[in-house]
Amino acid sequence: MQIKAIETFLCVADTGGFHAAARKLNVTQTAVSARIRLIEEETGKPLFTRGAGGTSLTEFGQQFRPYAEQMISLWSFASRDLPTQTQNRTALRLGAQLSIWDPLLVDLAVQFELHFGQLLLTLNYDHDLNMVEAVATHVLDAALTHERPLDPRVQSHDLGPERLILVTTPVPVDPVFVNLELGEIYQDHVRSAARRATGQTVFLGNCMMALRYVLRRGGTGYFPEYVIRDQILAGDLAPVAGAMELLLPHYLVTRKGSTTAADILTCLTDLRKDDQA
Repeated sequence: MQIKAIETFLCVADTGGFHAAARKLNVTQTAVSARIRLIEEETGKPLFTRGAGGTSLTEFGQQFRPYAEQMISLWSFASRDLPTQTQNRTALRLGAQLSIWDPLLVDLAVQFELHFGQLLLTLNYDHDLNMVEAVATHVLDAALTHERPLDPRVQSHDLGPERLILVTTPVPVDPVFVNLELGEIYQDHVRSAARRATGQTVFLGNCMMALRYVLRRGGTGYFPEYVIRDQILAGDLAPVAGAMELLLPHYLVTRKGSTTAADILTCLTDLRKDDQA
């Protein structure tokens, strides 16, 4: 799909008509129609409807628009800004399926730069994204997941389980159990803890949001040991006596034949050693 077709789609959407878009782009209306038709043929969906009130986006057109805007933004960066920023810099795109590894992604990026120099870095925090598919299709270079992938396009490296411990604030008021919804293994483990909480169960999709909530509000929750170590040392959180720790599987996913996989794995291994020290 051509960038000019995407630009034309956005111009029609902004100006409200094919005639207006043609004038603004300084092309013929036939050219505008051909570009829009190109997108419609590739997507199999109509983008605009024409009526007495003018040209308007279809439902699919409305859904397509933010993606089109993102494509134009990425193309602008790739064609104009990227060439001046990539000299002697390794491009690294990282993602994590679970929010408990957001801090680890940041630490990994710093560790990688310390070992191999400055990066052209992208960290992906979209936890609805299928991380294995993103790695397989070159959207990401590597991702952290809690399920061993079966996709033949990628390879997985077992990093050993992530240790989550149940902690509580020293004097919780109307204690709340914070449920992070970290997959089936997590859910099976935390059901009993949630039932024991006298307050409501709060579902939060982000680990650091949940931690801040517990520290300010009071309550309990399972968190990775490396995330809450400083809070435990400071006395802001304490392990719940008698609670079983939770071990979540932890895998690094990279494409087969990746040139950076070994370096990423080395950095992750060093980080985990530091965490356990």
